[in-house]
Amino acid sequence: MTEKYRKGIFIVTYAIINEKPEYLILKRKLHWKGWEFPKGGLKRFETYRHALERETKEETGLKILETKKLKESGKYKYKKELSDRRGISGQTYKLFLAKVRKDKVTLDKLEHSSYKWVNFEKAIKMLTWPSQRKCLRKVNLYINSQNL
Repeated sequence: MTEKYRKGIFIVTYAIINEKPEYLILKRKLHWKGWEFPKGGLKRFETYRHALERETKEETGLKILETKKLKESGKYKYKKELSDRRGISGQTYKLFLAKVRKDKVTLDKLEHSSYKWVNFEKAIKMLTWPSQRKCLRKVNLYINSQNL
């Protein structure tokens, strides 16, 4: 049987504060517990760009100021079958940056219990999954190369 993967996106959401990036990380409570970036799956016929805007709004309530797609992608398997994703083994992802204003975050209370704005060093230690830590390293290098 062929494994089926849902198409998805990782959204490294950040704001520039005192000329340095601060990253928004969310505390996950649906399906597993830990820290992550906003992320999500594409709906049927949805573009990656539309999913980026929709997921950012749904999970944070923040308005995106700038976006950038980086050349990073991957996939991961779910640890168990999820009741809302029957027959799906895991998710693929493409990496996007979303620059926002550091503001009050409106969480999707079904998926997340809290959030933090943190610097790179804290974020890298807090993120639960290696794939997201890898993406953060790539994003941080990109942001710091942009002569802020």
